[in-house]
Amino acid sequence: MSERFFLYDEKDHTITRFVSFAGEHARYDFALMQTDRYYGKQIVINLQGNTYAIIGRDDLDEPGYIEYAFNMSEKEAAELKEFLYEVI
Repeated sequence: MSERFFLYDEKDHTITRFVSFAGEHARYDFALMQTDRYYGKQIVINLQGNTYAIIGRDDLDEPGYIEYAFNMSEKEAAELKEFLYEVI
């Protein structure tokens, strides 16, 4: 058996916020993790869809990114972006 080669193996303290809300087009259940990594961006985890993305404000402004990252319709992504603009 060969030795495992780690690129990194670190622990970090995070602040995790669990949010569930109902929009006009869907229900949303997310975990948002703040960490010192990723240049101030947050890890956003869709608890219903088993998808996640590392998101900053620049990503929210990228056309189609939220739809792609979370496999959502335009209307669902618009509701999620509205919320994320308030918290990121």
